[in-house]
Amino acid sequence: MDRKSSGLDDPEQAAHAWARYRQLMAWMGLAALLTAGACVWGLDYFYGPLTWIAILATIGGIGGSVMMAAALMGLVFLSSGTGHDESVGEHD
Repeated sequence: MDRKSSGLDDPEQAAHAWARYRQLMAWMGLAALLTAGACVWGLDYFYGPLTWIAILATIGGIGGSVMMAAALMGLVFLSSGTGHDESVGEHD
């Protein structure tokens, strides 16, 4: 049986797909930074001055959650968009 090739098998398509993934991650990094900054500002505004531990915990929790979601969803889009999902389903 011939195995259906994935878009990630072609170096040119793989380079394009990974470049799109890195671009997505850069934009989501900016979104995470802005969101975490807005949350730190909001907590400071509503609850008063925050300790540096609270600030780092907020940045890590919110920024980390946004970046983890972006990384996982980006990999799903990369896998599906290149045809990698279909090629994995075929067995020898």
